[in-house]
Amino acid sequence: MNPIFNEGNKMSQELVFLHVGCGPQSKDRTTAGFNTVAWKELRLDIDESVNPDIVGTMTNMSGVKDESVDAIFSSHNIEHLYPHEVPVALAEFYRVLKPEGFLILTCPDLKSVCKLVAEDKLTDAAYTAPAGPIAPIDILYGHRPAMARGNLFMAHRCGFTEKVLIDTLRNSGFQTVAALSRAHPYYDLWAVATKTTVPDEAVRKIAAEHFPL
Repeated sequence: MNPIFNEGNKMSQELVFLHVGCGPQSKDRTTAGFNTVAWKELRLDIDESVNPDIVGTMTNMSGVKDESVDAIFSSHNIEHLYPHEVPVALAEFYRVLKPEGFLILTCPDLKSVCKLVAEDKLTDAAYTAPAGPIAPIDILYGHRPAMARGNLFMAHRCGFTEKVLIDTLRNSGFQTVAALSRAHPYYDLWAVATKTTVPDEAVRKIAAEHFPL
């Protein structure tokens, strides 16, 4: 079944999405579109303590079969890779997606963050998260309190603007890509990417289901 073109048949066949770098989160902390009975969540993480279904990394998802998932959700993972690792991870995403599958990816938006840096607000709180105040330096390089506690997996090693993210996804083989940038108080990017070329209407429908309001 094609999850993009056969929306009316969703309930007749189970759809599976891969939750990459899930941490302790489950599908109720993903998107409104995935948090439904139509979707089964498959959790993947490097940390065994969060009890993922599959232990693995973005650059080595050998535990996931080729063309075996209908969608992928990756939230604030890709910025933890070194730049040369990004194409490797996106190739893994591409490999495990079914031909009609799609990727939902979100990460920091360096363009909006750097506006704050240009205003000399590098260490001023940009917004307050459940983990506490978040400053541009945390968005650029990783959450300082978490890293101070020894969690160096939180370090950020690369970054994206909307244009760069779209170009990176297209250069990795994704045929149709659309993105959204959000400034204060979010400072993030959201992208949808498909393996096959799909009409704009289909992409807009996916975005409406999975992008934040």
